[in-house]
Amino acid sequence: MKQMPHLDGIPSTPGKFKMDKSPYRLRWNSSPLAKLIFWSCVFLGVIFLFLFRSSPSNGMDSSTLQFDSSRRSLRTFSWGGPAWEKRVRSSARIRVQNGISVLVTGAAGFVGTHVSAALRRRGDGVLGIDNFNDYYDPSLKRARQALLERSGVFIVEGDINDQVLLKKLFDVVPFTHVMHLAAQAGVRYAMQNPSSYVHSNIAGFVNLLEVCKSANPQPAIVWASSSSVYGLNSKVPFSEKDRTDQPASLYAATKKAGEEIAHTYNHIYGLSLTGLRFFTVYGPWGRPDMAYFFFTRDILKGKSIPIFEAPNHGTVARDFTYIDDIVKGCLGALDTAEKSTGSGGKKRRPAQLRVFNLGNTSPLPVSDLVGILERLLKVKAKKMTMKLPRNGDVQFTHANISLAQRELGYEPTTDLQTGLKKFVRWYLNYYKSGKRSAE
Repeated sequence: MKQMPHLDGIPSTPGKFKMDKSPYRLRWNSSPLAKLIFWSCVFLGVIFLFLFRSSPSNGMDSSTLQFDSSRRSLRTFSWGGPAWEKRVRSSARIRVQNGISVLVTGAAGFVGTHVSAALRRRGDGVLGIDNFNDYYDPSLKRARQALLERSGVFIVEGDINDQVLLKKLFDVVPFTHVMHLAAQAGVRYAMQNPSSYVHSNIAGFVNLLEVCKSANPQPAIVWASSSSVYGLNSKVPFSEKDRTDQPASLYAATKKAGEEIAHTYNHIYGLSLTGLRFFTVYGPWGRPDMAYFFFTRDILKGKSIPIFEAPNHGTVARDFTYIDDIVKGCLGALDTAEKSTGSGGKKRRPAQLRVFNLGNTSPLPVSDLVGILERLLKVKAKKMTMKLPRNGDVQFTHANISLAQRELGYEPTTDLQTGLKKFVRWYLNYYKSGKRSAE
């Protein structure tokens, strides 16, 4: 077996997380009937609208999928054939006793790359799928892809809205689990391209669940929700029992919609579903649209960086969570996920339904983040204090992780100083080695 390349911080051969207790079941907050009906109608209406708009035109070959120009993925993908199927089977082959076979969507993304690497390191079967869209520099995604493929993890180039492709993957491999990380990320970009969020985060999720419900056997599904679902909630720290019906951005609304959709497919079809609410993930191979990433770039270039300030000079703070800790939570969720209970698209008995916060529990002001970067880079930042814009950003995030600690064995161990040191080391090596040039 090929040795997994080091990802600067990926836990070495993470162990399985086992639990003897009965799984936690999601307790849905009570809300007025009218509000429930309203949200249900909105979500269903949007889903049907975009499923209708994204239907392939007549005569399209089954192995390709064209995308509307309003979306971020504009390429035509091809797949299939004996050689392709051989690569798919090889990548998904389980190499250890009691291992699992996982389809990772968004595998060339930040979290997807790290989770895929960790699964592969411990001997699980891993197959990725990613559309390599241009929301941020695709060359970074290609570099992640190359890193994974050197270890034997194959990433299929395709879109989760391509139902024919997804069905083919399940025909070739009887996946035991799906780690669904594909999504249109970012809060502010939703104001420029709202349709891309509905296309990926709602229609794409529904399409994936449609395929999973009919698969035999049905896989257990772990998927990425977001801390943004807490929206305008002012109670801290955020608990899974808190209300999540006041989203502050379209991104947050699509993730909240995903949680409601997950409940529906669990209830009707017996799919085992676990949602993970990530809190401000950072680290090596991260996303260039995140503040810690572009702060580092702009500080090195001598450019000014914006430091947002809440009303009445309030502090903006985030519960920064290092990627290694997020990976531990993802693997813990996969290892404690119960089997789905449906067959042939029909529910046999109640299935597991859970949601967990994955954070660091230590929110810090963004100004502290900048101070740490200044010391690590040995460069003084040029700061511009600006009012927090009304574009979906919230003043603070703070995770209550007691449930994940109890049920997943989740224990974050990396503080911001340590995590940023590892990120900066990776960044300087990646962009300053002559191999890449930061934009």
